Amino acid sequence: MSEQIKFFQNVQTYVEQAAAFTDLSKGLIDQIKACNAVYRINFPVKIKDKIKVIEAYRVQHSHHRMPTKGGIRYSIMVDQDEVMALAALMTYKCAVVNVPFGGAKGGIKINPKEYTEEELERITRRYAFELIKKGFIGPSLDVPAPDYGTGEREMSWIVDTYMQFNQQEINGHACVTGKPIGQGGIHGRTEATGRGVFYGLRYACTFADDMKKLGLEPGLEGKSVIIQGFGNVGYYSAKVMYENGAKIIGIAEYEGGLYNPNGIDIDDLKKYQLRNKTIKNYPKAKFIKQSSLLLEEACDILIPAALENQITKDNAPRIKAKIIGEAANGPITPNAEAILQKKGIMIIPDMYLNAGGVTVSYFEWLKNLSHVSFGRLDHRHQDESFNRIVDLIETNTGRRISKREKSALRGADELDIVRSGLEDTMISSYENIRTIFKRHKKMQGLRTAAYVDALEKIGITYAKMGVFP
Repeated sequence: MSEQIKFFQNVQTYVEQAAAFTDLSKGLIDQIKACNAVYRINFPVKIKDKIKVIEAYRVQHSHHRMPTKGGIRYSIMVDQDEVMALAALMTYKCAVVNVPFGGAKGGIKINPKEYTEEELERITRRYAFELIKKGFIGPSLDVPAPDYGTGEREMSWIVDTYMQFNQQEINGHACVTGKPIGQGGIHGRTEATGRGVFYGLRYACTFADDMKKLGLEPGLEGKSVIIQGFGNVGYYSAKVMYENGAKIIGIAEYEGGLYNPNGIDIDDLKKYQLRNKTIKNYPKAKFIKQSSLLLEEACDILIPAALENQITKDNAPRIKAKIIGEAANGPITPNAEAILQKKGIMIIPDMYLNAGGVTVSYFEWLKNLSHVSFGRLDHRHQDESFNRIVDLIETNTGRRISKREKSALRGADELDIVRSGLEDTMISSYENIRTIFKRHKKMQGLRTAAYVDALEKIGITYAKMGVFP
């Protein structure tokens, strides 16, 4: 019998498991678990010559920090349980990476592939209008972002709609993140979640004692990797890991999967996908029609980067990966996790590993509030300082510095600063989680440690608010 899965209940189960390792009261834990506000919307949109009623949601899970923050997904699978679960995960995710937001999430129950661009714009702008009416969007209230099925285009429609109703709001562009650069976006946001996955996995693999337990050598280079999903998160995870020496042996997509034990050239595959609108018939790898079977192939690292509930108690016994890095939200059910832990598989949890997106969204929000790009004020000054250092070296040594060496000595631009901030966040957050895990001998895995970290930080915030003693 297949596993009956309720995503929000899965998240609650993880919270309850972690609560046992804290000193927080039951009342406080109950408050942390609860969704503060659930907004279900049904609105009409004219599609071709008919009126279609669209079902949509926005959930604000926690108001312990404001504004709330979370993406908007377009999927036919959207329902209230999923959006509540994703909003809750955002609360804990923000706490783990020390981003001062409460968690939120939004969703529209559509298959975006079934609509024209004009129709999607109509749907998006009407959804934004509904959020504006109820105070579910604003720089200090609730800040959406892209998620599954959405991107810069949808965020540009939302910010434009918001500004039409809030023309005097000087910080209005901070009402949403993941925007195009020309509308106040930030360099590095598109790649942020995937690059964060890389930073997290690379750092986790530096601990020799942890790798020894898995029968692996320290470091990411040379490790075999299978990735489920080749959308934004999956592609950038694969790309950055490939560029840094990992061997991508499998890519699983909804239309089928690719497998090559000698490795797949990610840049070449992406060019093929863009040219053919599919990864089918890619000539340099074996095509596997049932892509879910790729999850069960032997590899060092498995990265589910698609949707939730992909590894259940039904397929968990057949998982052969040594490390699972959760780039997607909730890809492993609690029942499956128990099986994987007994097998000695290391699970690096979603609420930490895919937090790159919200981390860089936070940078974008700060940029919009400060009204200046990172690096703009001192980039030229740094360049001139480095040039003077190079001149001194050349004068005193008689050696000419090459162009390549000079290019390394330049002031940091916005992308450099964003990547540096993201890497530092992923490293320091993992250190916190690992320290908690090592401190509690009876703790089963890093996920529980991450939840403990989040609960304790949220509990401290509530205590300072005077809500709980």
